Amino acid sequence: MSGLVEAFPAQRAAAIVELGAITENCAALKARLAAATRLCAVVKANGYGHGAEPSARAALAGGAELLAVAAATEAFELRESFPETPILLLGALGDAELDVALAARAEISVWEPQFLSEVALRAARLGVRPRIHVKYDTGMGRLGARDPAVVEALLAQAGADDAVESAGLWTHFATADEDDQTYLDAQLERFTVLAAAARERLPNLLIHAANSAATIRRPESHFDMVRCGVAIYGLDPFGADPTASGLRPAMSLVSSIAAIRRCERGDSVGYGRRWHAESPTVVATVPIGYGDGYRRALTNNAEVLIAGRRYPVIGTVSMDNIAVDLGSQTTLSPGEPVILIGRDGDQRISAEELAGRLGTINYEVTCGLTTRVPRIHLGPAAPPR
Repeated sequence: MSGLVEAFPAQRAAAIVELGAITENCAALKARLAAATRLCAVVKANGYGHGAEPSARAALAGGAELLAVAAATEAFELRESFPETPILLLGALGDAELDVALAARAEISVWEPQFLSEVALRAARLGVRPRIHVKYDTGMGRLGARDPAVVEALLAQAGADDAVESAGLWTHFATADEDDQTYLDAQLERFTVLAAAARERLPNLLIHAANSAATIRRPESHFDMVRCGVAIYGLDPFGADPTASGLRPAMSLVSSIAAIRRCERGDSVGYGRRWHAESPTVVATVPIGYGDGYRRALTNNAEVLIAGRRYPVIGTVSMDNIAVDLGSQTTLSPGEPVILIGRDGDQRISAEELAGRLGTINYEVTCGLTTRVPRIHLGPAAPPR
């Protein structure tokens, strides 16, 4: 906690990201892999809310060899900082986005013959030769070719066109984070059969399927590369305790007490008077709210850490403030740090805890923090590999 306090600036709230944790998590994930299997760090959505460029740098220092994003602009923004690092574009590309992706020298995902032809045509005009990863939809039901024959035809088309390079074959699992592995087994079987056939024709093809959950749980899904997103930030892919998966959370969300006032029995706090004092108590106002990404659904439904103790959030979470019940007696005063996510002494509030209260997933919690919350990065800025 002391290190976080020193890092906390004169801000309403801040997300403090320990880059060393990202490096450690990548090293731990890498240790699960065979020597020849590569680690791809997924840094889309501003590094799951942690900051894309610093997170990417920390991930590369921990053994990642590729970066992955969802949008062409994300690839373009990273390219200046990582001129030689492969950047894989996982998402669909519109007409204008394709030019941005090619300018960023991104590796491009395809699943339609017409789109692959357009990629080759534009690449030839621009004088670039993009690496192509064909996506096989084995059961996610979003993007990718469902028909194995179409996948094989796309691989052949990419291999026969000198304007592009046939580089990879991939899929994405729908239920790797769930206890019931039946559907994952079916996806993995479909993919393994097609991957083996593709490997015979294209020995240098990069085969990849595993997300964070499969990387931890299913070694047979590792193939040539794994794509880890949530786990590199120390967020548990199973929504449980990250330490059980050998991960260290990278982000802490910190604010401070702005004001303290006494409430008498029957006094209310916040919009809609959704909390009333049952007895005299002291209430702190903390300047963070749903305008910062601290969700309104946490109304009367969360706790914070102050001086190593848990205190309940009371009343309606507003755009800019929350209220905290400090109890009938307190020695706390304005300026005292408040931990909304993170550790303080023996106590910890995790993104997984907040996600459980919200009925969502941990990475929606970190991705949902708005730009009003500055990201403060602690740790050395390791050079890209």
